[in-house]
Amino acid sequence: MTTSTTKTGSTTGNAGKISIFGLALLNITAVVALNNLPAEAEYGLSSAFYFVFAAVFYLIPIALVAAELATGWSEKGGMFRWVGEAFRGRIGFMVMFIAWIEVCVFIPTALTFGAVSLAFIDPNEKEALAISGDNWFVIVVVLAVYLIATIITFLGSKGFATMAKWGGVIGVFIPMAVLIVGATAYAIGGNAPQMDVGWGEVLPDFAGFGTIVLAAGITQMYAGMEMNAVHVKEVKNPTRSYPLAIFLSAGVTVAIFVFGALAIAWVVPAKDINLTQAILVTYYDIFEWMGIPWGGSVAAIMLAVGVLVTVTTWVAGPSTGLLAGAKSGFLPPSWQKTNKHGAPTTILLIQAGLIIILAILFVVLPSVQAAYQILEQLATILYITVYLLMFSAAIRLRYSQPDRPRPFRLGKKGNGLMWIVAGCGFVVSAFVFVIEFIPPAQIDVGSPVVYTLLLIVSVLVVYAIPNVIYHFRKPSWKSQDPDYAPFTWEQKAEAPAVAKAAPEGTGTGEGTGHA
Repeated sequence: MTTSTTKTGSTTGNAGKISIFGLALLNITAVVALNNLPAEAEYGLSSAFYFVFAAVFYLIPIALVAAELATGWSEKGGMFRWVGEAFRGRIGFMVMFIAWIEVCVFIPTALTFGAVSLAFIDPNEKEALAISGDNWFVIVVVLAVYLIATIITFLGSKGFATMAKWGGVIGVFIPMAVLIVGATAYAIGGNAPQMDVGWGEVLPDFAGFGTIVLAAGITQMYAGMEMNAVHVKEVKNPTRSYPLAIFLSAGVTVAIFVFGALAIAWVVPAKDINLTQAILVTYYDIFEWMGIPWGGSVAAIMLAVGVLVTVTTWVAGPSTGLLAGAKSGFLPPSWQKTNKHGAPTTILLIQAGLIIILAILFVVLPSVQAAYQILEQLATILYITVYLLMFSAAIRLRYSQPDRPRPFRLGKKGNGLMWIVAGCGFVVSAFVFVIEFIPPAQIDVGSPVVYTLLLIVSVLVVYAIPNVIYHFRKPSWKSQDPDYAPFTWEQKAEAPAVAKAAPEGTGTGEGTGHA
């Protein structure tokens, strides 16, 4: 779907073309992934509570706040644009850089799931379990699949768009439908549940932080809903239709996650749930019960395809966003290089180096699960940082730019609804941010103190890098043809200088307005 966007950010040509159902489907596709389901399956029926709670107080606020920001500041940049408008260039660059690093951290966890999926192509479940737990097997597959994804990205948008066309259906929707339908048949067939059932099991046990760290990771499962806020101008009557699409997509997403997690919990005992293997074991057991053991291998192949598509999409997207920031003068010219397909070559090569370093964790840490978990928690902390700044920016912009046109606005008058919605998202984000530094009780991570210190140091290093780069930036870094519209506050600062330099009566300083 193509749109025509003017310099002021107005969208023409496709206005009103996206239906409520279409937008909901876009949101579901952006959010739903299967590799994190085992982490929530450990909580049995109480996982439903976590999914619903996070959807109401986290998922929906993200989507609604992003909708207002995307329609009010629809120029290129996304989070970089929104946060930069509210808190100036340093924080805007910092949030963009953190988002890019978060993807670098996220990719190894997604690829780990892909490696495990490939191991389970082996029809012998015991052999598959042994292979998937081998650290060297995981690191080799992680690097090989990432290399394939990077090569595809170097071919430009045509390359990864072609591959992604059917990948979501093959790698996500069909496997999830098979999992839910198969588990339902498994339960109706008289197989006893491997989890405790009963109303008393619905509410979680809040006895200690260590037991809910994995559950807090559910917020990362909901990450990405803000990506499709850019389409809100293409929806007919966005003030009414967009919230309906959000609630519809949130409901379907929650249902998929809840039934998917419960399917695993019904089939696999909690003590045997492995963060990287449990979903494949569930497929194996269900298909074995159905009398078609080869079905588990087919499911493994489909899940591996889904991982490749996901990784390719995430390799391409944030790298392109960082390229726009580089051209805007926040990174040296060497970071601005592209090939004939428009792919950001330097950024992709640097990203590859980071992925290799992070993949080494699978050999250094005591188990694949431990490496998977620390990267998962680091990715969550970094993404939560981005959301904390997004919620803060939305509130600040209500006061710093109150007259900015907002086609979609939370509340017709006043700022009360924005404070409530963004405030809920901020509080939940802050809570998750804190507890994500606590090692999970369910996984052997070696020394808990070393584990936590490693997380803290990693986060501080990521925070420091963009600030150091920003401090030493040079005016010569700015591209002569930047793919970037100046911030509103930049235009206001430039306008008086232009007017002062212009001859009296020329009117050069007029008409600067909003970006």
